[in-house]
Amino acid sequence: MFQRGARQTMTQDLAVSGSMAHTDCMTPAEPSAHRGTMRKNWRNRIRLFLKTNPSKSILHLMQNRSYRPSTDDVNQWAQSLDKLLGHKYGKTVFCAFLKSEFCEENIEFWNVCEDFRSLKSQKERVSKASKIYEEFIKNEAPKEINLDFKTRNAITQSLQEPSATTFQAAQQKVHSLMENNSYPRFIQSELYKELCAAARGESRHI
Repeated sequence: MFQRGARQTMTQDLAVSGSMAHTDCMTPAEPSAHRGTMRKNWRNRIRLFLKTNPSKSILHLMQNRSYRPSTDDVNQWAQSLDKLLGHKYGKTVFCAFLKSEFCEENIEFWNVCEDFRSLKSQKERVSKASKIYEEFIKNEAPKEINLDFKTRNAITQSLQEPSATTFQAAQQKVHSLMENNSYPRFIQSELYKELCAAARGESRHI
């Protein structure tokens, strides 16, 4: 009886540790069984995202050779995150990949920060800064990003008179998070391998 109980306890402990093994894009409470389903169905979610976002869809690009990224383009995406984000097609694909991992808020925040820095009107900055704060920064925001208290507080203090650099520190932290976590997974993913094959005209999947 004791051995049976011990084995049962060990099984429970392994289940708990397995459910906490991958936390950078999911909440710790998410079951490990769901993570397995997520990985299994990543391609379906990416295709659904692309099909339901026609303005950003890349499916038609893959069907037209004149619009496909070249092999050099796709190879450059593996050189750095900045190379990937600097290519319109590459950034769209990376956004789809992050959506499949349920952490698209990072790239969305990075994008809005790029737009925010280009604003010239102070009135526009005040309005846009408030929207970014409500959507990404404040506690329990709909797309809350992972920030330390100091960075979050600095943004809060500057909302009345925001400057072009109000979100710079936060954007850099999110960039670092993507660079160290999601980006390496993207480069190792089946999606990226298929994109490389598609650029060479060898893939039938995308």
